[in-house]
Amino acid sequence: MFSIRSLVVAFAAIAGTTSAFVPSSPNHFVARTPTHLQVAIDTSDIKNGLTVEIDGEPFKVLSFSIMKQARGAAKTTIKFKNLMRGNTIENTYRSGEKFQTAQIDKIGHIFSYADENNFSFMNAESFEETLVPISIVDESAKWISEGMELNLIFFNDKCIEVVVPLSNTYEITDTEPNVKGNTAQGYTKPATLDSGAIISVPGYLEAGDKIRVDTDRGAFLQRAD
Repeated sequence: MFSIRSLVVAFAAIAGTTSAFVPSSPNHFVARTPTHLQVAIDTSDIKNGLTVEIDGEPFKVLSFSIMKQARGAAKTTIKFKNLMRGNTIENTYRSGEKFQTAQIDKIGHIFSYADENNFSFMNAESFEETLVPISIVDESAKWISEGMELNLIFFNDKCIEVVVPLSNTYEITDTEPNVKGNTAQGYTKPATLDSGAIISVPGYLEAGDKIRVDTDRGAFLQRAD
């Protein structure tokens, strides 16, 4: 179990703006974004990361491709992830087919601890605890570090996704020592971060160093200290 080393002080409420749930930078820590009414869109509005509602459930666009035809309208093939069930589907739609954006809440939380079943987060406004099953945290788990500020996405008052910052500072907890005299250009080595993720880092870095990491690509950005 991981615990916060120091008491988290009260956070000032951060005003959110109402918008359809289209991809936005999770680097901006949002205390609360009010629920938005469903918006009608069509295939021309599809973007990676967009969340739509299909048969009463939220689906996130993972990828899409447009196939133009010699005759007739183009077709769009979309790969979705069901954010409630975790499964993926792929469907093909005629150009102009309609969708509804999912009605969701994006709420700022702070990571508290994790056990074998759940991750615990504290609401940044109310300080109430929210337990999120590991199955929902999914791939984000390896990027969550102690005391991290992030966003939880809710659909019908149920957390369906955990969104970590696009870039964050981590400490290297384990990596092979730097070999003196090794000046090979582009030399990299695996390093374990304090969140548990393993990435490739430049050979000159050592355990204890702090670095900035692109969590979307799992890539080293720069030294942080």
